[in-house]
Amino acid sequence: MKKIEIMDTTLRDGEQTSSVSFSASEKLTIAKLLLEELKVDRIEIASARVSEGEFQAVKDITEWAREYGYLNAVEVLSFVDNGTSIDWIVKAGARVQNLLTKGSLNHLTHQLKKTPDQHFKEIEKAISLAAEHGIATNVYLEDWSNGMRNSKDYVFEFLAFLATQPVKRIMLPDTLGVLTPKESYDFVLEIKSKYPDLHFDFHAHNDYDLGVSNAMEALKAGADGLHLTVNGMGERAGNAPMASTIAVINDFMPEVEIGVNEKVLYTVSKLVETFSGIMIPANKPVIGANVFTQTAGIHADGDNKKNLYFSELLPERFGRTRQYALGKASGKANIQKNLQELGLQLNDEDLKKVTQRIIELGDRKQVVTREDLPYIISDVLNSGSYEEKIKVNSYVLTHSKGLKPSTTVALTIEGESFEENAQGDGQFDAFMNAIRNIFKRKKMILPDLTDYAVRIPPGSRSDALCETIITWKNKDTEFKTRGLDSDQTVSAIKATEKMLNIINN
Repeated sequence: MKKIEIMDTTLRDGEQTSSVSFSASEKLTIAKLLLEELKVDRIEIASARVSEGEFQAVKDITEWAREYGYLNAVEVLSFVDNGTSIDWIVKAGARVQNLLTKGSLNHLTHQLKKTPDQHFKEIEKAISLAAEHGIATNVYLEDWSNGMRNSKDYVFEFLAFLATQPVKRIMLPDTLGVLTPKESYDFVLEIKSKYPDLHFDFHAHNDYDLGVSNAMEALKAGADGLHLTVNGMGERAGNAPMASTIAVINDFMPEVEIGVNEKVLYTVSKLVETFSGIMIPANKPVIGANVFTQTAGIHADGDNKKNLYFSELLPERFGRTRQYALGKASGKANIQKNLQELGLQLNDEDLKKVTQRIIELGDRKQVVTREDLPYIISDVLNSGSYEEKIKVNSYVLTHSKGLKPSTTVALTIEGESFEENAQGDGQFDAFMNAIRNIFKRKKMILPDLTDYAVRIPPGSRSDALCETIITWKNKDTEFKTRGLDSDQTVSAIKATEKMLNIINN
C-alpha cells in the first residue's frame, strides 16, 4: 500500500469562499481539530501578508503547533516577492512555505510579463532565502492544468528546474477546475513517469463537480498527496471535498493508505459549517442531513430483510446513525423502525391508523419527526372513541394590530349547518365565542374550560407539531381532549372539536 498525504486547506483556500472569514480563535480551534482528531497530515492555514488578523491567527496556531509537535505540518502560502513573504512567515513562527509560482506560460507571460528564465531565477532566490531562515519550501504551479494543456514544454522545463532545488513537494493545482478525470490521470502519470522520485500533490477544484473523480484518478496515476477542504469550501464552486474523497479512497482504492480518521469527518464538518455560516446541503454526500435517511417505506422494509438497501457507506463509520423519515412516502416499515427506536409497539390496526395520519400530514408538506410520533399516536388512538356528530367545516382567524381578534366559523351539527362570527381577547377566545353563540341558538350548553396546556416534542424546531391539551368541566365531570397541528391555535380548535362530539354522544 502507498501512503498518501492529505493536506487540508480549509483555512487558506477554503476561506476564499465568498463571505467567509474565520477569526483567529476559530482558525486555531479548527486547526487543532484537523490535526489532533481528524488526523490529516498537513494543514495550509493562511496566505502571507494578507492582514494583521491573519498574522495573529498564524502566530496563535504556530505557538500551539510548536508546543504539541505539529509545527512542520503547518503551512503558509507565500509569494515570489523579494523576501517580504519570508519575513512575514518568520515573524509569524511558521516553518513551511507553499510558494505560489506560475504553472502555465499564459499566466507567466500575461500576468507577470516575464520569461521562464527570469521567473526561475526569482524562485531560486526565494527558496534559498527560505532555507537560510530554516523554512522548508513546497511549490505551487498555479494554473498547472492549463499549462499541461497549452504549454507542456514550459511545464516540463519548470519541473526540470525544480528538480535541482531543495523543494519538498511540488503541488499541481487544477486552479480553474477544468480538468476531466482522464486528463487528471494522463497529466499526473506523465509527470510521475519522468520524475518518479519527486513528491507531487494534486489540488482539485470542483467547477464541473469533478473534484472527487479527478483526485481519485490523480492517485491512480501516482500522485503522492491530495489537497482537500472541509465541506468542499473554496473559491467559486469550491475544492474537492474532504468527506467524499476520504470515503472514496477508503472504499475503492485498497492500494492507497491514508491516516484520516473518518469517524470525525461529520464533527469537523458541522463545526466548520457553524464558524463559516455556509450551510451544508441536506443531500451533501457523507455529511448532509438526509444522506443516511430512508424515506420510502419499501427501503425500510428491505432493511428489515437482510439489510437489502445497505451499502459500504454505513453511517456508523462517520459517527452517524441511519434514520427513517416520516412522511407521505412512509410505509409501515418506516414507522415500525421509528417505533423501535422509541421502544413503542402497536398492533396492526393501530399501526394502520398512525400510518394514514402520517401520510395525511406528509401530503400537507408537514415535517414529521420521530419525536412527533408519540403525539401522533396519542391523537390517533383517542380519536375513534366517539361518533362524529359535530364537524368544524371551516374557519377564518384574523388578528390585526389595533383591532380585536375575530373568527368566523362554519359548523355542522347532525347535518344542520351554522355560521357565526365573534370577537375575543385572542383568536382561540374568538373561536370559542362563535361556537358559544351557535350553541345558544341550539339551546345547548358548553362545558367550562379549566386548563389549557401546549407542548412540543423536546428539541423540536419552530415547525414542529404542537399538541394542545384542554381540560373541560361539564357539571361535576372533568375530561381532557387533545389536538395536534403545527399551528397552536389550530391544534386547540381540533381539541375543541373533539370536546363538542364527546358532550353530544
